[in-house]
Amino acid sequence: MATIGLALLAALAFWLVPGTQQARGALLQPGNNQVVAAGAAIYAANCASCHGADLKGQPDWQSPGEDGLMPAPPHDETGHTWHHPDEVLFAITKHGVAKAANLADYTSAMPVYEDVLSDKEIIAALSWIKAQWPAEIRQRHDAMNAQYQALEKDPYR
Repeated sequence: MATIGLALLAALAFWLVPGTQQARGALLQPGNNQVVAAGAAIYAANCASCHGADLKGQPDWQSPGEDGLMPAPPHDETGHTWHHPDEVLFAITKHGVAKAANLADYTSAMPVYEDVLSDKEIIAALSWIKAQWPAEIRQRHDAMNAQYQALEKDPYR
């Protein structure tokens, strides 16, 4: 009985503590200060070298480099990161662009983090990225996540 009480208390705290609620259909937790703080360190150690500590990405990111690969895009509001639902961002980070997008002949400089970071660490890094976006972009991203979830549940909508 005590276990049930603790579980209910934890659930209640999740909904009552400011900044911990997640938007409908969301995987990322940009309002959870603990997750975002962990994500900042994970991003700095694993992502910033290519995408920039300031999320600005690499120069001329929309054109292939001399090696034929696309440079790292920005993760701020000027890039296209926020145009993808949480689940897609997670899949790209964990499995790589080619596998996530089912592109057999696509080569990317983006590392696959499946054996490098845990799922929680990937979510934390992505949550930190989203926490840096302006409120309007976060709201638009939340709305897109909700639409994506609805389509996943009922693809004939």
